[in-house]
Amino acid sequence: MVVDDEQRGGHGWIVARARADRGADTRTLLLGRARRFLLQELLEAWRAFESRETGRVQATIATAAGDVTAAAGGGNRSRCADEPADEEGACSAPLVLAVHGTIVRVRVVTLGDVMLDVVVRLEEPLAPGDDVRARTRTGAGGQAANVAAWAASLGADARCIAKRGDDATGELVARELAGHGVELVGPIASGATGVVVSLVDAAGDRSMASDRGVAPDFVPEELDAAWLSDCDVLHISGYALLREPVSHTALLAARIARERGARVSVDVAAWTEIRAYGPVQFRDLLDAVAPDVLFATEAEWEMLGGAYLTAPTGVIKRGARGIVVATEDARLDLAPVPAEVVDTTGAGDALAAGFLLGGSLEDAARRGLDAAARCVAKVGSLP
Repeated sequence: MVVDDEQRGGHGWIVARARADRGADTRTLLLGRARRFLLQELLEAWRAFESRETGRVQATIATAAGDVTAAAGGGNRSRCADEPADEEGACSAPLVLAVHGTIVRVRVVTLGDVMLDVVVRLEEPLAPGDDVRARTRTGAGGQAANVAAWAASLGADARCIAKRGDDATGELVARELAGHGVELVGPIASGATGVVVSLVDAAGDRSMASDRGVAPDFVPEELDAAWLSDCDVLHISGYALLREPVSHTALLAARIARERGARVSVDVAAWTEIRAYGPVQFRDLLDAVAPDVLFATEAEWEMLGGAYLTAPTGVIKRGARGIVVATEDARLDLAPVPAEVVDTTGAGDALAAGFLLGGSLEDAARRGLDAAARCVAKVGSLP
């Protein structure tokens, strides 16, 4: 794609431009998105008709038509959290349209890292200078890759946008993601694909050490707008906001996705990285992205001053104590789904994938918790 001089500019211009864009009227975008879903539903109805599923045809058409009417602007809209009254027009609609009680083939696009995930489950504590027994697993990983794989496993169409190296590691993770139903796109460069090593103790808690390889070198000129053309939800890894030039690419992707009527979510990523980057500066980046949904651990939420974050929906991950889902009008405190904890690697990514597939606030949260429970019951971050 052609990127003009403004798009190549630093964070200052992007932040200012993004804040200005937030005041734009979103009703036209919502209507266009609803029409697109209606066309998808009419196609599904025709296929159902050919299969003589008459009852489903009638339910599909009726529900889709009702959703288009609602999306066209009927009814009142509440003000977004922490936004002044003169910005009410920038509030976000629900992430997806729910039709006949199921998910309508949502297209989830993720942007961030794709890496080789090396999980080492220790059978005993490490002994400095000596050897201990462990079980290991290797495979595709990285926050963006994990969310895409879990979304695909839950019934969504999934695409992951990431820069990777032209090495054997890059080929391995690409094959594995394809096997999980994920379309992997993005530039392939001379250099190394990232690697993350997760050390898992007997309780299932993990500590990680990451080498991101060429992923942070993803420049805006390498972003193809076509990768976002059919996007319903763009999920951005917080790691992609913490390094340049990939942070510029992430902000540009968010802008393109919004222009096409997509919703945007961000997972804050590691509090250690935020501390090194600067919490205030990172909060400015979040303001520029203006996510509809923000995922964060308690430590990350507190470090960023959660009360000052303006995302309409916040999902606070509390580990063994479950999650809190907070909006201006509602707060849900939900316990985790019982599971034998083997490895917590990727649990937050599974949660995000389930939540982003939509439905009511509680349905989305419980779907995410179900996916997280499946994740922790085995070794590794993928489904």
